Amino acid sequence: MLTERQGQILVRLARQQIEERLGVKTNSAVTAEEGNDPVFLEKRGVFVTLHKRNDLRGCIGSLAAVEGVADGIRRNALNAAFQDYRFDPLTAGELADLHIEISILTEPQPLDYGTAEQLTRLLRPKVDGVILKGPGSASATFLPQVWQQLPTPEQFLGHLCRKAGLADGAWRSGSLQIYTYQVQSFEEPR
Repeated sequence: MLTERQGQILVRLARQQIEERLGVKTNSAVTAEEGNDPVFLEKRGVFVTLHKRNDLRGCIGSLAAVEGVADGIRRNALNAAFQDYRFDPLTAGELADLHIEISILTEPQPLDYGTAEQLTRLLRPKVDGVILKGPGSASATFLPQVWQQLPTPEQFLGHLCRKAGLADGAWRSGSLQIYTYQVQSFEEPR
């Protein structure tokens, strides 16, 4: 578990990566001493979410714990800013309106359920991130923060199915694999 101070260092690191890529001077660069925290070497899944004036501007991450937290933040900050297929690459002119949030994930765990009703009862809104795996290569995830826009399990799962390229009601079939995880999130001051 990260402290608030460690989380804010990682948020600054994400901004620093983006600003450096854009050739903009970083106002609050992470010092070598700050970046040397052993917790930043722990392998965890991480996501970086960018908002511009409260609208999503990019969100990319890794569910798997394949690299250290700091390396994951660096890589995914750049990917969210410049590689999210839903958006044009970020420009220096957008930096003033950019708000950065990072999420450090727990290891996803399979959710054992039998029926659609059971699934909706087992999910914990605003606590669980959900990974949905369907037939073939269909899969998608929503971070726990998405519950703010989709507050009921039915809405949440329907949109998650759509994101995976499935019919909205595919989650009702009982044939999908569902995994849950939790996050520790940190963001820039508003």
